Amino acid sequence: MTAASAGPEWARRRTYAIISHPDAGKTTLTETLLLEAGAIRLAGQVRARGQNRRTRSDWMKIERERGISVSASVMTYDYRGLLFNLLDTPGHEDFSEDTYRTLTAADCAIMVLDAAKGVEPRTLKLVEVCRLRDIPIITFINKMDREAMEVTDLLDDIQDKLALDAAPMQWPCGSGQRFRGVADLKRDSFILYRRPGADDEETEPSERFDLTSNSITSALSAEELNEVREGAEVARELCAPFIDQSFREGHLTPVYFGSALRRFGVRELLDAIAEIAPGPQPQAASGPSDALEPGGKEVAGFVFKVQANMDPNHRDRVAFVRLVSGAFRRGMKLKTDSGKQLTVANPILFFASDREIADEAFAGDVMGVPNHGVLRVGDTLSESGKWRVSGIPNFAPEILRRARLKDPLKAKHLKKALESLAEEGVTQLFRLQTGGEFVIGAVGALQIDVMAQRVADEYGIEVVFEPCPFETARWIRGDAAKLDAFIDRHKTAIAEDIDGALVFLAKSAWEVSYSQEKWPDVTFDTTRERAA
Repeated sequence: MTAASAGPEWARRRTYAIISHPDAGKTTLTETLLLEAGAIRLAGQVRARGQNRRTRSDWMKIERERGISVSASVMTYDYRGLLFNLLDTPGHEDFSEDTYRTLTAADCAIMVLDAAKGVEPRTLKLVEVCRLRDIPIITFINKMDREAMEVTDLLDDIQDKLALDAAPMQWPCGSGQRFRGVADLKRDSFILYRRPGADDEETEPSERFDLTSNSITSALSAEELNEVREGAEVARELCAPFIDQSFREGHLTPVYFGSALRRFGVRELLDAIAEIAPGPQPQAASGPSDALEPGGKEVAGFVFKVQANMDPNHRDRVAFVRLVSGAFRRGMKLKTDSGKQLTVANPILFFASDREIADEAFAGDVMGVPNHGVLRVGDTLSESGKWRVSGIPNFAPEILRRARLKDPLKAKHLKKALESLAEEGVTQLFRLQTGGEFVIGAVGALQIDVMAQRVADEYGIEVVFEPCPFETARWIRGDAAKLDAFIDRHKTAIAEDIDGALVFLAKSAWEVSYSQEKWPDVTFDTTRERAA
């Protein structure tokens, strides 16, 4: 048990997200964390009876087929008297909006780096999002059992590219075939890595040796021991020391090393989350005051994700609500900031691959609220309905496609399917004012693939998303007379988004620039936050 477990329930929560460049090992780390915490019995990437089983956090067919994560999942588990809420974000860059929304619900982020590659482009973008929200970052350098960059180069990479002080909490001995383990700089000990044999399914439990004791000579050669002690000395003398305040303010990242696939270093990472990751923080909001406190009396939370058909047998629709204040009880009546009231009769908590009805939940928890289209991304739920947490903006799409039905008789069904998936944030949906044609907007091509597969699998509709005359979109606003004049001049390129906001569909980025110059009284927005 930790000191936090003796305090209020909300103080026991640790809500964190995992971020990485694709293929750095994020999905493997996710399942290994669950395995080490005892939340599941078999990790998806560990070979079992000759079969490679998929991770519990990937549920969509396209994820299983392509071996990627494209939807955000929530997994709750207990560890050391604390309750962890793990937010598993999409690893593919085409789903950056979904990742951004998920990060709004996190109090901390685990940044996974490939030891052979260091900081990659996708990581840079994700860290910028964390920085915007002052989210502290813990770094896990993965795949140390493969050939890696020099430790000093990895630390310099973090500092140079991310403008973060890198404070090594461990120092590795070798990499690849020479990888022997890591020195724990805080406890002055060495955690030995034993490479599994050809017939072993997983690595043996790690052994820990006192760095100052003679017993370590049974595990390391004199040369290896000297390398470890020299590395530890370098870390203590030349690297940034860990300072809790600097970490919580987002200026410093503690660095850990290991191999998620081999389950090495993951328990130490779990311990670090328990010991240094912050609990629920005050949430900026408009309402009776300018912030919602986790220890506040009124129950309040915000919707950061909507997911439909997680269970194909139930055709369900669940809003993921991050609670930021109060003690929720099952059956409570809550109001949205737009005045809609609903009774939360069957709230869900997500325990690894299972769901359970929640009788209670506290600030820091992520609660699934089944509903029939009442809740949208960006909604704030509270007892009074007087609070509004800053919403989550949509971003101008980089790819536009036209939806063409193979069976014209299913037009109504297509409209329902596209609107439902757009409300989830899978893609954006625009409808041309002239002709009523649907145009799908996405950040990347994979979003279009997911849309097509889900429309086919979940709604039984065959639809082709084909190229259209438009390349990009901008939300437009301004003086009524000037706006009407612009719309009249561009009738065939004016659409409405799912909320009825006006959108200009442009044939190219040049056309956007030209329109901005020619119509200075019209504002062309690249982002839009849904109004209350």
